[in-house]
Amino acid sequence: MKQLSMLLLLIGTVGGSRLAAAPSTFEATGHPVMRAWRGTTPELDGVISPGEWADAESFSGGRGWIHTFSPTTDDTDLSLQGWVKHDGQNLYFAFQVFDDVLYGIDTPRWLPDENAKAHDLTREGFPWFGDEIEILINARPTGKEPDGFECSGNGSSWQMVCNLTKSRLGGVGVGGLLEGEPRSSIQAWETYQNWIVTGAMKAVAKRSVGPKKGYVIEWMIRPNPCLEVKPGVFWNPQLGETRMGLNLALGDLDEKATGKGNFGSFHHEDWWSGGPQTRTHLNNFGSLIIMPGPKK
Repeated sequence: MKQLSMLLLLIGTVGGSRLAAAPSTFEATGHPVMRAWRGTTPELDGVISPGEWADAESFSGGRGWIHTFSPTTDDTDLSLQGWVKHDGQNLYFAFQVFDDVLYGIDTPRWLPDENAKAHDLTREGFPWFGDEIEILINARPTGKEPDGFECSGNGSSWQMVCNLTKSRLGGVGVGGLLEGEPRSSIQAWETYQNWIVTGAMKAVAKRSVGPKKGYVIEWMIRPNPCLEVKPGVFWNPQLGETRMGLNLALGDLDEKATGKGNFGSFHHEDWWSGGPQTRTHLNNFGSLIIMPGPKK
């Protein structure tokens, strides 16, 4: 088993795509893994303050992740530095994204040929249309998830979106959280919207201040109701070391012509785990291991 794990680290392939491997990044299954340790409570202000995330586990992405559309080959085009931790109460992610062209800021807010209502904040809209991050969680992984099985849209498994230039609370032009998939389910849509409106999940998205163009997203997830590890049981440190399924997406729109030939004229859509067409299937997720104590 150890030899197989080391081989996967050297090869660094999942779903036929190269991953940016680091020691202890992959399990023997070939899927990536990260840990969330207990740390201080960050301020959700869209600024990565000095030392604020020093007690978190860090990861990087963009180039080397699984690409659905055009592959990311240059860190100056698109890349991210990420962090994850908890404070004993809530789970937190942060993303520092470097992006040389910001959709709707450096470009017009053009629409895709596939959907003239892409920016409608309804189930007809595309919440992920824009520069964005998506978090997908499976709070009850079994290791036996069937092919094609995706998020349920409740505390057991979900997919949510944080967009740089639109949000449920701020509307079009203000970044933040939007309801993710499955939008075809009215129950999932209403659950996600309730989480946003009540503050069970919060995220702040802001343009970066500094020489490198990009943006920052800081994201809070409240275990009750968003991390239901068993019916009526929500994650807490007393459960000990807890494994969940996790996937992350980094979406990038530039000028419409840049994404010619891709769905929605997307330039990039890079995924932490899975295959280019199966990345939203639960059995394609990597693992998030929530540790009860601090990083040593």
